Amino acid sequence: MIASKHPIYKSYAKVNVFLKIVGYEEGYHQISSRFIRLNDLHDTMWFELGNGYDLDIVGDFSCDKEDNTIYKAYKALLKEYPQKAISEFGKSHKVVVYKNIPAFAGLGGGSSNAATFLMMMNETLKLGLSTQDLIKVGVNVGADVAFFLSGYESANVSGFGQIIEKFDEELPDLEFYTPDLECSTPAVYRSYRRFYKNQMEENSELSQKLEQMESIDILKKYDPELLNDLFKAAIKLDPEILFEQKEGYFFSGSGSSFFRLKEK
Repeated sequence: MIASKHPIYKSYAKVNVFLKIVGYEEGYHQISSRFIRLNDLHDTMWFELGNGYDLDIVGDFSCDKEDNTIYKAYKALLKEYPQKAISEFGKSHKVVVYKNIPAFAGLGGGSSNAATFLMMMNETLKLGLSTQDLIKVGVNVGADVAFFLSGYESANVSGFGQIIEKFDEELPDLEFYTPDLECSTPAVYRSYRRFYKNQMEENSELSQKLEQMESIDILKKYDPELLNDLFKAAIKLDPEILFEQKEGYFFSGSGSSFFRLKEK
């Protein structure tokens, strides 16, 4: 059981109902995707007093602090808003993260943690930043951060991840699982560029159709391989992914998680 005197925040996961790569510009991939927030899967975050030197991050993380998305969000916030209150708070506090979202799994855990941290700082220090102000900071941290900052449960996400359009629909009831495999997002995108970059124009045509459809209908009508352009790219890197896929399940993000509509 989690006990804290400080406000506790939920940092939600997501899945990509579809993910189409529609362009590549200045080192970034342009995407068209439907994000669905997983309200029943989240990390838990809160502040506690720290060591007095620099923002500390406590949690089950395998990366160095400088590579942690929470720390990157802290530095990005300071760069955009170089206020003494922010730096002083960072020196005197630590962020505690109780992890439930698997890492390297296509569920957006790192981006969600960064977004939640920015919201925590905004509320705790009463910075008065709007959602768009926070998104401006968050896009410098990760492509999925803007979605989590939006607060939407379902949205069409495009551009480099910074364009978020709320999609009103009946949320699909999903079940999911994560194999004991780690997928590196940068490596999967490199694999896509190497083997499948010529498909972008065709992807754009399909994505425009998918953006208008409800998620439930998309998952009932289309095959997993067609909906996620990164699926085959991930398999090129690790063929074991193909053997972990169960019948009727879809690949989320750059992997390695799978999901499907719950059977009724």
